[in-house]
Amino acid sequence: MTEITPIGIVRSPYKKHGDAPRQGRENEDNEMEIEIYEEYSAGIGDFSGISHIIILLWFDRADRKRLFDTPPGTNKKRGIFTIRSPNRPNPIGFDIGKIKSVEGNKIIVSGLDALDNTPVVDIKPYVPSIDCVPDATDLRDRSKKADLKN
Repeated sequence: MTEITPIGIVRSPYKKHGDAPRQGRENEDNEMEIEIYEEYSAGIGDFSGISHIIILLWFDRADRKRLFDTPPGTNKKRGIFTIRSPNRPNPIGFDIGKIKSVEGNKIIVSGLDALDNTPVVDIKPYVPSIDCVPDATDLRDRSKKADLKN
C-alpha cells in the first residue's frame, strides 16, 4: 500500500478534542491557516475565481479502532461508515473551507473543524455544479420525517 504524505498543516484556534465545532461550517467566523510545506507550495497556484476548497485532513488524534459511535443528538450507536465521526479506521477528514486570502504558502480559510497541527493530505477546488447533490438525503432528513410522524 502507498503511504500518504501530508502536504501541509492546519494552524487552528482549536487545541484539543471538544474545542472544535461538530462541523466547521457551524462556526464560519473562525479563520484558520493552512500552511503548505515548502516542497508543495508551487502547487498552490492561482485561486482567482475559486471561493471554496475541499480540504482532506488526517485526524491524527482519532481513535482508529472504533467501528461504532454515537452521533450528536441521539443515544443510538451507529456503524462508523454511516456517520461523520473523526474516529474511524482511516481518520480522513473532509472539510469545505471558504478562501479568505492566500499569502505565500499560507491559505487563510474559514469553515474548518480541524484541531491545531492537523496534517493536510490534499486540497481540491469545490465545484458547486458537481460537488452539490441537491436531492441527496442524510440521517437528519430521516429524523425530521420521524419527528413529523410522532
